[in-house]
Amino acid sequence: MTLNTSPRQHVKTIIVGTGFAGLCMGMALKRRGDNDFLLIERADDVGGTWRDNTYPGAACDVPSHLYSFSHRLNPDWSRTFSPGPEIQEYLRSSAREAGLLPHTVFNADMTSAQWDSAEQRWHVATTAGAYTAQFVITGTGHLADESYPSVPGLESFTGELFHSARWNHDVSLEGKRIGIVGTGASAIQIVPELAKIASELVVFQRTAPYIIPRQEREYTDGEKRLFRRNPDTMRQLRSQLFWEGENSYAQRRAIPQFLEAGKNMALRHLADQVEDADLRAKLTPDYEPGCKRVLISNTYYPALQAPVTTLEASALQHVEGSTAIAASGETYDLDVLVFATGFEATEPPYAQLVYGKEGLNLSKHWEKGMQAYDSVTVAGFPNLFSINGPNTSLGHNSIVYIIESQVNYILGALDYVAANQAKSIEADPAAEEAYVEKIQQNAQGTVWINGGCKSWYVDERSGRLTLIWPDFGYAFRDENGEFSPDGYTLDQSVAAPVTTSV
Repeated sequence: MTLNTSPRQHVKTIIVGTGFAGLCMGMALKRRGDNDFLLIERADDVGGTWRDNTYPGAACDVPSHLYSFSHRLNPDWSRTFSPGPEIQEYLRSSAREAGLLPHTVFNADMTSAQWDSAEQRWHVATTAGAYTAQFVITGTGHLADESYPSVPGLESFTGELFHSARWNHDVSLEGKRIGIVGTGASAIQIVPELAKIASELVVFQRTAPYIIPRQEREYTDGEKRLFRRNPDTMRQLRSQLFWEGENSYAQRRAIPQFLEAGKNMALRHLADQVEDADLRAKLTPDYEPGCKRVLISNTYYPALQAPVTTLEASALQHVEGSTAIAASGETYDLDVLVFATGFEATEPPYAQLVYGKEGLNLSKHWEKGMQAYDSVTVAGFPNLFSINGPNTSLGHNSIVYIIESQVNYILGALDYVAANQAKSIEADPAAEEAYVEKIQQNAQGTVWINGGCKSWYVDERSGRLTLIWPDFGYAFRDENGEFSPDGYTLDQSVAAPVTTSV
């Protein structure tokens, strides 16, 4: 690898991505008067996954008053679980009102980020220009890059084909024969919408999900007025929702009575909505609840029983022209194939673009699974921080709570570097390994490891839990919500002079 040292614009901090994580970091810097930063965004708008996922029925499955910034409460959420466009507008207005747009470079896809040990700074190349920065903070999230399964003959499909995260709104679906691949969080929102317009709808189910009732309603005008006049009522609601979520962690811990209660709730919901015994059997999971994401819906099971819908209880095995062949041997002639098959979460593509000390590639460093000290920094990669990275997802609560915890941690690290007049900070390899080992030990006995399923929470290369934080949400903040210099080394040497241009 040859470092590109051509003149480029220099800023103190570059933030990669403008979803919840990137915007939260930018707003925190802005609030404390630090304006020497840029957000680089590969698309032409902010919003991350809520900008990208525009499929029919897109909505959040975490309550709106919890799935939002604690410093920017919103009295006008329309309902318990907000639809995607409403969340996207919330993020747009957050960026606009916080003054982040002048700091944002759109259509700037990062093509490489390389650490220069002599200069003690990062060289970041994008499709919109080149930059150097003392610090790089990634906020790309786990749901950024769509994933397709390996299906022989897929390139021969004669109809329209796209991923749920890249919905093709130019394709008319009215009266079409549609196949949807997958039965995860996106699919169970899409299927009820497609069942209204398709002439035939085939749902390819590799694994049946656990689904519980969606306790949803609209907020009244009176409630919104109360929220607006007395913000403490929103804070109280937010706290209530958070601790209700925390209560469900015992289920993920596989404590028998809680596990059984969660399973019974889901199976009662299935029995209440599906009378046909054969269909109910196909929809009954064969693993423990929480091993895969527990889903919420009142409309998915009814949509599977619509006259146009067929549940194919096996995976899409291969394609021949317009014919989709399932693992069961059943064949279906289709006009459209929609893949609701998730994201490149365990092996994030951005890691392939990041090079640390001595040219160490982050993807190579993570070849046995993602890991980071305090879930935020990586040994060998000075001044690099990751928000919503390794071991930060929650199966039971709001990721925004984790993001805000990490932002506070990073602010403390930046202050520590400045207070010590250092050029860089780096996690100690032994500290990182000890932290990761502690997480893996804590994960033992949970449904993610022992629940009897294969999920994206666990890296199949190592069998390690790399996505999920295997504890209560509040425990993450207790452990990783404030920076501590333990486990870090500083470089206080004088950096080599550099040439920059603006």
